[in-house]
Amino acid sequence: MRFFYFYNMKIEDLHKLYLAHGLVDTDTRKIRNNTIFFALKGENFNGNSFAGEAIAKGASYAVIDEEKYATSDKIILVENVLETLQQLANYHRNYLKLPVIALTGSNGKTTTKELINAVLSTKYKTTATIGNLNNHIGVPLTLLSMKRNTEIGIVEMGANHQKEIAFLSEIASPDYGYITNFGSAHLEGFGSLEGVVKGKSELYDFLKKHSKKVFVNPNDEKQVEITNCMDVIYFSKEVKFINANPLIELSYNNQEIKSNLIGKYNFTNIAAAITIGEYFNVSVEEIKNAIESYIPSNNRSQIIKTKSNKIILDAYNANPTSMKAAIESFEALNGEYKTIILGDMFELGEYSSEEHQKIVDLVESKNFDDVILVGENFYKTKTSSKKIKSFQDLSDYLKSNQIEDSTILVKGSRGMALERVVEFC
Repeated sequence: MRFFYFYNMKIEDLHKLYLAHGLVDTDTRKIRNNTIFFALKGENFNGNSFAGEAIAKGASYAVIDEEKYATSDKIILVENVLETLQQLANYHRNYLKLPVIALTGSNGKTTTKELINAVLSTKYKTTATIGNLNNHIGVPLTLLSMKRNTEIGIVEMGANHQKEIAFLSEIASPDYGYITNFGSAHLEGFGSLEGVVKGKSELYDFLKKHSKKVFVNPNDEKQVEITNCMDVIYFSKEVKFINANPLIELSYNNQEIKSNLIGKYNFTNIAAAITIGEYFNVSVEEIKNAIESYIPSNNRSQIIKTKSNKIILDAYNANPTSMKAAIESFEALNGEYKTIILGDMFELGEYSSEEHQKIVDLVESKNFDDVILVGENFYKTKTSSKKIKSFQDLSDYLKSNQIEDSTILVKGSRGMALERVVEFC
């Protein structure tokens, strides 16, 4: 005999089961006791077929949407697993009634999110997006990781096409929002820079509709213009840039803060975190300690010293805006032999050739000692710089042409995985 729940299980009933068990997951490899497994589908897998395995590994329940896999009374059959996960996350977020800060933008989302979390967690019990789990699955999982004792939620939202931020905003129902910037990222999906502005501003549209607050950089004229009829909290006037050579130093309320972040472009990310901390009454001393203690990881603005070189590893991702900022920041470093290794930028669609050539032209207008361009797109550009088609070719080149006594900027899109360069430098 088979026992299972049918379509008529209400979200509030599923939420009661969730509260009783406390964990959700979509990957059977991570199953723990008291987990509710959501059997999501992808292009190359069907999570329904793993429901039995999840139960065998200790999951309390498995949520599926194909009846043939409903083989025990621990199986919950729903019409659509993904939609159920999203509905449950929104229900849980409203159940907790805690303040939620949402952030999006073309560049710096994850670093800014980590800085905000570092600052706010000195005073509050926070729950923030882990890594960059910022899509239609990651946002629900972030919301469901928030517990009864969570005091502030911090949700990162990513998007590569219109209406995605609007959809994620409906799920997360944020009380506060921050957009890092509007840049030339995901042009293939958004269609143009204007499309990026429209897509990212869907967060503002939600907040305005629900009379919520936004944090805004007063030096970003476009964002000031878009938010002029909203409830705006501008960056603290007490935050002042000192220098970035290579690590950013700034002052806040007459306190000098020495960060572990490279590049002047990261100053805005720090200023946002300080402003949000100030709004939530975090003390100057706690803000200072949080910023100075934050050490970037995961190939974002990391400084790595090898036997022969100092590497500025910023290879988590890249788009024309972030690439330009990294190059200009690297140029500003004082008196060192400088090598720059750039990898292809992805998701640029019809703009790809133009944007890669612009980066090449920018690099050639500088005075770097050595330039290496890696990838099919950079290989097609017109340049006198060294061009290499693949990472394998790059590794072969570096083995035969070792770089020594140099400061090296490594920047490229995630698909290029240029962090592997460290092994050869």
